[in-house]
Order: sequence, then structure tokens, then C-alpha cells
Amino acid sequence: MTARELLHLGKNTQPNHGSNPIVSFQNEMNKLFSDFFSDISLPSWFNRNENSFSIIPAIDVVENNKEFKITVELPGMDAKDVQVNCSEGYVTIKGEKKQENKEEHEGYFRQERSYGSFHRAVTLPDIANLDKAEANFKNGILTLSVPKKVGTQTKERKIEIKQAV
Repeated sequence: MTARELLHLGKNTQPNHGSNPIVSFQNEMNKLFSDFFSDISLPSWFNRNENSFSIIPAIDVVENNKEFKITVELPGMDAKDVQVNCSEGYVTIKGEKKQENKEEHEGYFRQERSYGSFHRAVTLPDIANLDKAEANFKNGILTLSVPKKVGTQTKERKIEIKQAV
């Protein structure tokens, strides 16, 4: 793609004689940036509500032969800020981050506050033993281990493929 195509100059290259060239240039630049940045938005974990910011933490769910392992990234949070509940095939993770920084020095005062909450639910199959689920929190990472019910651990076996007639 050429610079002429990027700047939409191929369509109408005649200047508008009745307008200010600076205003025309600014309008073209605004259109260029608007087109370029139209698909860019804030990160998925950063959403703005009316009164506060909500956080959507990243979650990984991994299954192996013995258990389901759920990992949740909660940077800047402590275990006391997070609540985990299990019921009817769901693991629900809720939390709220409250942070306030004050700084007073001679000649100025600075205060910053940030608040945010989240609520995530993960559906697990019937073979998950939610009664024996365990949670650990370290360095902003919440790790949940949900074992599979006894006798439901799958053993791999080869299935013969028959030729259809």
C-alpha cells in the first residue's frame, strides 16, 4: 500500500480552494489517525463502569488425569481480598482491590485511590470433586486444585477404526 492510498489522496487530489490549508491538513490527519486507531481499545482486563473500574483477571483451566487446575492472575492483591466458592458444578472467584496512596511533603500533597472488583465463574464437569478443592495464593497468583472423583480418572486407550460399508 502506498502513502497516497494511506492518506486517501488517490480519490480526490484537488485541494478545496475555499478552505484553510491548515484546517484541511488537520482534518486529513484526524481521519488518518481515526482510521488507524479504530480497532485499538483498552486491554481486556480493564473495563470502566460508571463509578469504578472492574477487573477481569486472566484465568487458565488445565485438566490432567487426576485433577483440574485453575490459575488466576491477581496482581497487587492479597489472599484476604479474594473469595472462592464452589457449588453445583461451578467455582466462583470474587475479589475487590482497594488501594490508596498518600504522600505529603513540604509544599505539596498527593493522594491516589484506585478501586476495582471482579467476579468470575468457571464451570467444571460432573467428574470434578468440588468437596476436596484446595486453593493457594502466592505472589498475586491464585491456584485452585480440584481433584477428579475416584474411579473417573481416564486411562487412554486406542479405539480401532472400522471401515464403513
